[in-house]
Amino acid sequence: MSAAPLLWTSTEIAVATGGKASSEFFASGVSFDSREIGTGDLFIAMRGAASDGHRYVDQAFAAGAAGAIVEVAVDHPHVLVADSMAALEALGRAARARSTAQIIGVTGSAGKTGVKEALAAALERHRPGFVHRSVKSYNNHTGVPLSLARMPRDTAYGVFEMGMSHAGELTALTTMVRPHVAIITTIAPAHIGNFPSIEAIADAKAEIFAGLEPQGTAILPFDSPYYERLAAVAAKHSNHLVSFGTKFGADVRAHDWVADAQSGGSLITAELPGGSLCFALAHPGEHWVANAMAVLAAVQAVGADLAGAGIALAELPGLAGRGARHQLALSGGQALLIDESYNANPASMAVTIAQLGQQPAKRRIAVLGAMLELGDGSGRFHAGLADQLVDAKVDMALLVGEEMAALAFALVGRLEFAHGTDIAPALAWLRAELCPGDVVLVKGSNSVGLSRIVSALTGGEA
Repeated sequence: MSAAPLLWTSTEIAVATGGKASSEFFASGVSFDSREIGTGDLFIAMRGAASDGHRYVDQAFAAGAAGAIVEVAVDHPHVLVADSMAALEALGRAARARSTAQIIGVTGSAGKTGVKEALAAALERHRPGFVHRSVKSYNNHTGVPLSLARMPRDTAYGVFEMGMSHAGELTALTTMVRPHVAIITTIAPAHIGNFPSIEAIADAKAEIFAGLEPQGTAILPFDSPYYERLAAVAAKHSNHLVSFGTKFGADVRAHDWVADAQSGGSLITAELPGGSLCFALAHPGEHWVANAMAVLAAVQAVGADLAGAGIALAELPGLAGRGARHQLALSGGQALLIDESYNANPASMAVTIAQLGQQPAKRRIAVLGAMLELGDGSGRFHAGLADQLVDAKVDMALLVGEEMAALAFALVGRLEFAHGTDIAPALAWLRAELCPGDVVLVKGSNSVGLSRIVSALTGGEA
């Protein structure tokens, strides 16, 4: 077995961070979580509110770390710095500075992880083995520099997800990433509790364009009511704006699409500048049709293979917590579980509930967790799901979280439901009542813990 490619030398780390190396070492990976350290990795000992990474230095080296970035000298190969967080950011910037890759940044109120994963898969068809992306949802002030610092030297395409919950956060991230292509997937009232209006959310998302490289491309959601607002900001940073969507007038548009009953996805004809593309899309729902247009727009912007992108979109696997589908074996048949347990806001709730309504089923069961950071409008946004559940012909709604009380009140007399402050009642109902032919949607904000329901029903532990 060949050794992992060299990512960083101790000398490069010291130069990038302004630190001092205790000895020479070579790193093939980077992590600030000692539980994720592999042989040859660089461990960054970070100080946090709840823990101090310096307590886990020995554990990291026992797991195979080649070296560490530390604020206090240790009895292992290390680079000594004044501030480990600042060092991580510096290492991320150094990785970006040395890279010749084409860099794509992705943000949005919903869909950014899915678009990031789909885009990486599409580009992988063009340059197999030379595509780097953010893993998981490493999209914040620590995840973005970590993802940059992990970027291999010979990367051809880098795809980075960027998130925010307050104004100004994306400016800091995008000026670090410096994308050649910047995508906004959609605008919705996610984190609205931290903003005075949805317009303010749109402005905060538009910060991604501030980091665009010269001659960079801004990719915008044409179907959004905030398109013109986003475009006005993008035009200040780029002369090349590309719109995507399903409505007439978008530069990259789903001209026609039909649901594929056999696969659960869609068959799409897309119109792009210079031609058209017919392809199958693995993931169901109109929101994924729009996401696919964003992917095609980015693939075209970086000059990659559109036909290969179409194949990649047809073969996309479901993402854990973001649409993965599980067949549950029951006595006498199977039930389908749709795992959307990672995140939720009013917009993503709307599209996934609507998709549940289009899913053939004996019964449709919605397990919904609270949507967080909605501020004073929380009750209104939760109650507003009632009409959507009724329209989707949901047979049973299992509601989890105190915030769901507003929805429970709105459902009285309209459809059967149960409400609990934790997952236990919902899980008990599912274990006792689930029948062959049922379809179960599980969706809520990650901290509500609905992933434990998915784990319990698919063979893990609750």
